Amino acid sequence: MLLKMSNLSKTYPGGKIALANFNLEVDKGEFICLIGTSGSGKTTVMRMINRMLNQTEGTIEINGDDISKMDPVKLRRKIGYVIQNIGLMPHMTIRDNITVVPKLLKWSEEKRNERAKEMIKLVELPEEMLDRYPSELSGGQQQRIGVVRALAADQDIILMDEPFGALDPITRDSLQQLVKDLQERLGKTFIFVTHDMDEALRLATRIVIMSHGEEVQVDTPDNIMRHPKDDFVKELIGKDRLIQARPSITTVGQIMLKNPVSITPGKSLIQAIQLMHDKRVDSLLVTDDAGILKGRIDVESVDYSFNTATSVSDIMDTDIFSVPSDSLIRDTVGRILKRGFKNIPVVDQDNRLVGIVTRAALVDIVYDALYGEQHENGESEAHQDDNSESGDQS
Repeated sequence: MLLKMSNLSKTYPGGKIALANFNLEVDKGEFICLIGTSGSGKTTVMRMINRMLNQTEGTIEINGDDISKMDPVKLRRKIGYVIQNIGLMPHMTIRDNITVVPKLLKWSEEKRNERAKEMIKLVELPEEMLDRYPSELSGGQQQRIGVVRALAADQDIILMDEPFGALDPITRDSLQQLVKDLQERLGKTFIFVTHDMDEALRLATRIVIMSHGEEVQVDTPDNIMRHPKDDFVKELIGKDRLIQARPSITTVGQIMLKNPVSITPGKSLIQAIQLMHDKRVDSLLVTDDAGILKGRIDVESVDYSFNTATSVSDIMDTDIFSVPSDSLIRDTVGRILKRGFKNIPVVDQDNRLVGIVTRAALVDIVYDALYGEQHENGESEAHQDDNSESGDQS
């Protein structure tokens, strides 16, 4: 067990109780989301873990060691921390921001530079950004740096206090996917405070629901969705959220259409429009020779650029939204429907194109979740749309 919190309480002068008899055991590699209404105690718990607050009663142990007996400064250097406003130092380069804790830990300059390169590569930003300043990066790029800075010193526990609350929905969605991917790949333990149930359901291995300084329910996202403990939990989840109605269908890979129509970047626009004609589609996904998803083109872009461009690579849109094949339907339905796309490319863990998931297929999921059964003949209008648009990748 990595982290153990036992009988934690926090009482402020005047008798205000911020936390009462809180207990939680966390294993290495878990992603714990603390969620609740304002004043529920979730941030109090997080701030106790790195001793920004001291508990009135109870103990916190990391790897069996009582943190109250540790030097708080040394403790904090062992714990990554990401806050909502990012907290990058404006007068320091991105390289220095990433390596601020390794420098405090007396890492050599060579080791720090190597670590900075590793970290910026993890978030798919160019290495030359290491010598820029935060003001030269977009908000989303700064947030990515904030995430990897918390990972730079190779700490086992990462605390994140509503890190994406102030971001626009698309940037937030992208960063959630990044954080979940990094957490799983690196095997780190995340304690994540949020007020957004969708965010908690998407990220957590376990969710801790809190109210008035107390735990209400601690369980996996699926169990909380299927078996909410009381009316408070039901209200926090919200009646409009979908509970998976078909237990046999849980991932995007199970509902995606395989063998989507694709083309490689080096092909000519004549070849592209011929392929669209032959396959009766108005857009094509673009992959390299290894099947890695690179972008998308559509008939409008081909028509507009036909006399000025020569190859698919000249006109393809590389800013393309995709979903992993193993992502949960529960997490994906809302993300796709909110964007209004008719379909979304599906990729494997190496970003190879493996299919598309259509909006029409998601209609079936929503229908079953709301009504519990399909039309008697199994051939709804959604199915007809699915058949007619299965190749449409616009």
